[in-house]
Amino acid sequence: MPLLNETHDPGLTSWVASANDGRTDFPIQNLPFAVFRRQGSGEAWRGGVAIGDRIVDLAAAVAAGVFTDEALAPARAAAGSTLNDLMGLGPKSASALRHALSKGLRTGATEEAALSACLVPQAQAEYQVPARIGDYTDFYTSVHHATNIGKQFRPDNPLLPNYKWVPIGYHGRSSSIGVSGQSFRRPHGQAKAPDADAPVVRPSQRMDIELEMGVFIGAGNALGEPVGIGEAESRIFGLVLLNDWSARDIQPWEYQPLGPFLAKNFATTVSPWVVTLEALAPFRAPFTRPENDPQPLPYLSSDANRAEGGLDIQLEALIQTPVMREQGAAPARLALTNYRHAYWTAAQMVTHHTVNGCNLQPGDLLGTGTLSGPTLDQACALIELTCGGKHPIALPNGEQRAWLEDGDTVVLRGWCERPGATRIGFGECVGTVLPAV
Repeated sequence: MPLLNETHDPGLTSWVASANDGRTDFPIQNLPFAVFRRQGSGEAWRGGVAIGDRIVDLAAAVAAGVFTDEALAPARAAAGSTLNDLMGLGPKSASALRHALSKGLRTGATEEAALSACLVPQAQAEYQVPARIGDYTDFYTSVHHATNIGKQFRPDNPLLPNYKWVPIGYHGRSSSIGVSGQSFRRPHGQAKAPDADAPVVRPSQRMDIELEMGVFIGAGNALGEPVGIGEAESRIFGLVLLNDWSARDIQPWEYQPLGPFLAKNFATTVSPWVVTLEALAPFRAPFTRPENDPQPLPYLSSDANRAEGGLDIQLEALIQTPVMREQGAAPARLALTNYRHAYWTAAQMVTHHTVNGCNLQPGDLLGTGTLSGPTLDQACALIELTCGGKHPIALPNGEQRAWLEDGDTVVLRGWCERPGATRIGFGECVGTVLPAV
């Protein structure tokens, strides 16, 4: 597990003034990675690092000779059109680059003159998905979400018997994963009312969100070689926000016996900035289970995972309707939760995914599943918040929502803060539902 080091020092400040205001998601203690270019330009996509309201253009910084020694190879890898090469180098190389950036961006750094010429305002940037995602697996790590959903379909037995023993997941569609700012058409599919004799094909009438985190894989494993729980985190590059949009009226008709299909594969949105596992080191949390629950099987358990396998990440979902946009109203909160409520850790997801010998590759994406907490205001999907659409949410401007309507925009945010550490964040993950074709 990444340890605390000088890059986490809360006393560090940057010569980039906007990184020091105490409110930014991107102080010098964070330094997340993305792939960007200037808006509307024909420039090549390349890697960048956030500092305050600016981006360090890594291709420009490499060309300027900013990086040397063990930071040079990962800097060159990160300057490419995807972050896959950097991810594949493993945590030591990524850490060397992070240390070099931290030193070069600190107040008084001799690299200020060279790096200041490599800064691009975030307001002038556009982004693409940070990595070339070969495979995408979505897990189901919130016992609260699983229970809330189960109660709607199986009131007497909401949680299936395998849930507390095995990390549940399914393989999703990577080609429809888009970056924040994604707009997508309301999907069509088969839906069948409980009292109908046959299904019909129509646009989904029950569009929903799922507030998740995405885990980007770094160095992969060879086919047939499982990753043990003790080394699982060394295979994780970093985390993003993830919205796994869902068509709730398509899902129940199609998901038995093989699981989600058209109800999920039409769009998934991720935030552009990948916050490294090293940056999250100050926000570790114990991973515990209720004493009466089954404890993880030995291959999913370790002292380190129990001591600090959890991550204290605040997560928020908000909605802005077309009327709210016209009125200039800010998005309204739907839910506020924390990643600490997950029933399985990121390390356990990696370990279970590979226990059968499955090979993960750099840039693969694992979704945590909807990260609902134990109370209703921490429920991270409309199907929970509205009890299956029966109790619409009242918005501040008088509108109501049982499900998403055309033109609705959903904003996900995430951040970490605790005494003795500098607040860091993930930026935003924004997506908008367009009318069906």
